[in-house]
Amino acid sequence: MKIARKNKSLRRKEIVYSAEEWAQIEEKAKGCHLKTSTYIRAMSLSGEVNVIDLKEIAPLLNGMRVISRNINQVAKKANEMCSIYAADVEKLRGDVSQLCHTVNLWLSTVMSNKR
Repeated sequence: MKIARKNKSLRRKEIVYSAEEWAQIEEKAKGCHLKTSTYIRAMSLSGEVNVIDLKEIAPLLNGMRVISRNINQVAKKANEMCSIYAADVEKLRGDVSQLCHTVNLWLSTVMSNKR
């Protein structure tokens, strides 16, 4: 069946599962924190679902919060004084460098665990 929505051509296919099969699919989707339909779509297209525990990126998120606060403070100071200090810019550069280092460590961990 072909369905047109917002100028996109979509295809719809009905698939029948036994009660046991559906229960297994629902359990796997729940384990991945996905809707059942999203899980089925991902599995049918790529054959795998990658689940990333967001607890692992807590340091990254905290670093981003610190940097965004610093940027807001520097922007506020620049607007008030019509200038900024080189030390403020260097502090932000250091924070960004540290954040990049954290991201690289996290990505290398994720990629090594995926293999």
